Amino acid sequence: MDYRHLGKSGLKVPVLSFGTGTFGGQGPLFSAWGRSDIAEASRLIDICLDAGVNLFDTADVYSNGASEEILGAALKGRRARALISTKTSLPMGDGPYDAGSSRSRLLTAVDASLRRLGTDHIDLLQLHAFDAFTPIEEVLSTLDGLVAAGKLRYVGVSNFSGWQLMKSLGLAERLGLPRYVAHQVYYSLVGRDYEWELMPLGLDQGVGALVWSPLGWGRLTGKIRRAQPLPAESRLHETAQWGPPVEEERLYRVVDALEAIAAETGRTVPQIAIAWLLARPTVSSVIIGARNEAQLRDNLGAVGWVLTQAQMQRLDEASSTMPAYPYYPYRIQEGFARLNPAPV
Repeated sequence: MDYRHLGKSGLKVPVLSFGTGTFGGQGPLFSAWGRSDIAEASRLIDICLDAGVNLFDTADVYSNGASEEILGAALKGRRARALISTKTSLPMGDGPYDAGSSRSRLLTAVDASLRRLGTDHIDLLQLHAFDAFTPIEEVLSTLDGLVAAGKLRYVGVSNFSGWQLMKSLGLAERLGLPRYVAHQVYYSLVGRDYEWELMPLGLDQGVGALVWSPLGWGRLTGKIRRAQPLPAESRLHETAQWGPPVEEERLYRVVDALEAIAAETGRTVPQIAIAWLLARPTVSSVIIGARNEAQLRDNLGAVGWVLTQAQMQRLDEASSTMPAYPYYPYRIQEGFARLNPAPV
């Protein structure tokens, strides 16, 4: 397993990390993702640690806290071998203090996560969404206190827009408060919006990407093919309404290219989709998820080899789409391109 620095921090993370959204299986979304109990979670974590995957990502909202509880129980006795990343800010209830990033919510949420995880510190805490009702200075000063107390090691965000992340980074710099080193983002061959603004921001500011849903919300598993019905076992039957949409013809162009390269390389479609991401700028780690051992071992096969430049270009072309304004002029006008080079 290779390791990379998480953004501009000193923390090294494996290029593949394990997402535990499949642990617990509570609620309509997470039950469709998976229902791993402690025994199954422990087995999957065994495989991860043996392969060098030591970063485990969860969130308080995953199965209403059950994911954190199962992860903590599965790591009991080997916590020192693992890095734990969790997230907070999304609603955990209907009360006035059950959502957001206020000082009150963050202090309560971090202590609750620590209890569920059975640990005394969180290696990486990420804000799961931007809270426009809480001053950024309040958020950063609260995180500063939690870092000083030893409850948090590093801080990051997830699903922020460019201006939200940049304003937070600017205030952190000016006030001498903890700087976000990670941005957990949706990025895949069928979802490249991250490249328009957030990737250039990450390059400029040293913010590492932790990629969620690298297989396009289950569309790049190798089970979806042109002119064939959605397989009966696909979780998209239950989860498509919550995921990012994909234009059908673009999906099939990408799938066609993935299958052709799979035939050339002897690799699987998911392995190629993940390998493409690992070659992209700013990506520190790709978060893989698995409902069983077979899926996990297949995803682990995405490392230890690389796509050729020609194969990368074919995937780039198959997945390319015209960005929205104001990003598309950089693609079509020489003057913009000369002044603002696009990410490679």
